[in-house]
Amino acid sequence: MEKILILDIETTGFLQEGGKIVEVGIVELDLSNGKKKILFDQVTHEKGITKQEVKNSWIVKNSTLTIEDIRRSKSLDLLKPEIQSILYSYQYGTTAYNNVFDFGFMEHRGFIFPKKLSCPMKIATDVCKIPSMSGYKWPNVQEAYDFFLVKPIIQSCTVVPMMHFMKLILYMNYIKWENSQYEVAE
Repeated sequence: MEKILILDIETTGFLQEGGKIVEVGIVELDLSNGKKKILFDQVTHEKGITKQEVKNSWIVKNSTLTIEDIRRSKSLDLLKPEIQSILYSYQYGTTAYNNVFDFGFMEHRGFIFPKKLSCPMKIATDVCKIPSMSGYKWPNVQEAYDFFLVKPIIQSCTVVPMMHFMKLILYMNYIKWENSQYEVAE
C-alpha cells in the first residue's frame, strides 16, 4: 500500500511579509483505496506573534479559528519533534495544495521533507483546464473540487476540512492519471 502525507498549514500572512504559522494538519492518504487518516491537527503559535497580527489575519477573519485558540495553543517549537517524526516516517513522501507556500513556510522553520511530491494544484491545472490570460490557471480548491465532483462545497478554511477536500482532489488526480496510462489512442 502506498501511503502519502498531505500537509496543510494556516498562517497569519505570507512568508516574505513575516507571517506566522498558526495551524498545522497532516493527513495520511492511502492511494490504493482513497482512505484518509488524520495524523496531526494542532493550532499553534510562533515566537514573536502579536495579538494585532492574529486579529488582522485573513484566517481569523474568514474561519472559525480565533485569537483565543491561537493564544492558548502550544508553541510550534514544542510541536516540531512530533511533526518532523511524522514527515520522516512516510517513504512515499508529502504533498500540499500549493506546496510552494506550505513547504516554504515549513522549511523556513527548519522542517525537513525527505521526499516532496508534486503539487496537486499544479497537476490539476492541466486536468481542469480553466482558461486564463496566459493558458490555464492554477485551480483553487473549490474549482478543482467542482471539476471532479461537480458539487459545491462550503469552504471551511481550517486545516482538517480543507485537507479532506485536498485528499479527494489528489486522489481523483491520481485515479485519472493511473487510468490515463491505459487509454488507447484512436
